[in-house]
Amino acid sequence: MRKMIVGGAQMGPIQQADSRETVVARMMELMRKAHAEGVKMLVYPELALTTFFPRWYAEDRAEMDRWFESEMPNGATQPLFDLAREMGMAFTFGFAELTPDGHHYNTSILTDAQANIVGTYRKVHLPGHVDHDPERTHQHLEKRYFEPGDLGFNVWRNEGVVMGMAICNDRRWPETYRELGLQGVELITIGYNTPSVNSQKGAEGLRQRLFHSDLSMQAGAYQNSTYVVGVAKAGTEDGHHLMGGSIIVDPDGEVIARAETEGDELIFAECDFDRCTFGKATVFDFARHRRIEHYQRIGRQTGVIVPV
Repeated sequence: MRKMIVGGAQMGPIQQADSRETVVARMMELMRKAHAEGVKMLVYPELALTTFFPRWYAEDRAEMDRWFESEMPNGATQPLFDLAREMGMAFTFGFAELTPDGHHYNTSILTDAQANIVGTYRKVHLPGHVDHDPERTHQHLEKRYFEPGDLGFNVWRNEGVVMGMAICNDRRWPETYRELGLQGVELITIGYNTPSVNSQKGAEGLRQRLFHSDLSMQAGAYQNSTYVVGVAKAGTEDGHHLMGGSIIVDPDGEVIARAETEGDELIFAECDFDRCTFGKATVFDFARHRRIEHYQRIGRQTGVIVPV
């Protein structure tokens, strides 16, 4: 049996004034708590090192480069990598990436238990808008500050488990899970920063937002027979509220661990990755049951085309 204790390191708010070093110290404290519980794979949120800066509009987008990391690890994050190596713990976290050739991505990295980076993912499904929108209650400018990811959806055999990554809005798209599922994924890690109120639909508040988050991840886990770990950055950040709701979901779509707060909180569960086999060999045996001759529209069409 292939069992591993997997943890989710939910983080409370990060304010503009918080330094990278202060944030990394919090991440290290969560890692120490995880180690005490026997966690061997730890998942941190999207943009784990900074406030969620896409909520602010800047005419000159270069003003936002101060929130980006030009290398990983760097001076601020090296202590986290060192601690993970000391504890023999693999981990993943998200950050804003500025590449040497000037590209900007919303990125996650995956390490092995020796703190070597074994995988990189760049967010594909960027939500929000490019220009300031006065009709919204708050701005969501990821399309202004990030480029769509250029690496696609990949998996890595890491610590004996087939792992894949996604980020925030990716969790709402079934294509994300199926791309990973078609590579035999057994653990999908998803970090997110999600406002507790829809900026364009004020009636959609915290309860419904949490429901939609759960629904997406539970369906993705069940329909691809994989564990899914979704981890939030939560709480009131620079006057804007982010929802929590971090969960671990098993291959049957059942929630087996859930955060109870909106602060720094560890959740964890023992995951038996042999449990992924049954669904992959029965209901979701893709080789036997998928009918790709009828799926062509998915790969060639973006917007809806309604018949006349």
